[in-house]
Order: sequence, then C-alpha cells, then structure tokens
Amino acid sequence: MTILFPSLAKRHSVTNRGHSNSELFTLTYGALVTQLCKDYENDEEVNKQLDKMGYNIGVRLIEDFLARSSVGRCHDFRETADVIAKVAFKMYLGITPSVTNWSPAGDEFSLILESNPLVDFVELPDNHSNLVYSSLLCGVLRGALEMVQMAVDVRFAQDTLRGDNVTEIRMKFIKRIEENLPAGDE
Repeated sequence: MTILFPSLAKRHSVTNRGHSNSELFTLTYGALVTQLCKDYENDEEVNKQLDKMGYNIGVRLIEDFLARSSVGRCHDFRETADVIAKVAFKMYLGITPSVTNWSPAGDEFSLILESNPLVDFVELPDNHSNLVYSSLLCGVLRGALEMVQMAVDVRFAQDTLRGDNVTEIRMKFIKRIEENLPAGDE
C-alpha cells in the first residue's frame, strides 16, 4: 500500500483546526489499512476486518449521532437516506453525498460521494486490486442502522481509487429488526 502526500506540505500551514483534524484522521486511517494489509494474507480478509471495525464503530457512534443531531425517528427508508447523507456524513466527514439511483421498490439507493476524505493522499498499488479501501464506511452504516432496528446491506459499487469518476455506496434495506424484550419487560 502506498500512501502519498502530494499536497500535504501546502496544507500543513493551514490554521483551520477542523481541516487539520480531518487530515490526521485520513493519515491515521491510512496507517491502519497499511498495517492490516501486512497482517492479513489477502485483500478479502482486510476488507472483512475493515467492515467489522466499521460495524463496531457504527454501533457506538449512533448514540453520539442521535444526541448531537437532535434527529428524531425516521419514518421510512427515504427519510433515513436523507438523514445519512445530509446530517451524518456532513457531521462526521464534512461531506454531503447525493442520494440517487433509487430502486423501483424504494428499498435500495446509492450515496454518491464526489470526494471521499478517507482516500486523500492514497494510491492503491497493483497488488491490492481487490482491496476496498474505505469498506470501514460500509460497516459504520450497517452497525449504526442496526442499532435503530434496521437491517441493511451496504457495499461499494464504484470507487475513485479504482479509476471511477465518483465513489458510490449502495445501500439496500433488508428488514426492520424487532426489539426482543425479555419476558415480563413488555
């Protein structure tokens, strides 16, 4: 894995603390992915580990999101999509993806990221052609939504690191998860 720093020297003098924090996060994430690539034999296993880490982050992050955003319960999957794009991504990554490509049944959509802050300064080497570098995001979304009783499938459909023009995250609603209350707590 090669992590490049093409414009870091120019940006380093920027006094915007939020910008510096996002660069630190991007570089730290790059170091994490690099270490996982060293620790595991193949890209598929690294992808699984990133997804698992993301899931664990999402399970915990949802509480912070709900407390800080004052967003109420979403009534349908379209409203959930808008909250994810316009509030959650903006709050945590500083970007607002487009919600598009809805399935006719309204149970699947795409988040189109014009820019992905996780891939700043990153170039994938040829020997990591199956690595889904930002798969942590899929796990975060899956984990957070599971905590609000929504099972979803999340995957990358396009990625700028693979030469695509945009990064596309595809989300599919699977089912509403029923809360299982212990007997007598109903």
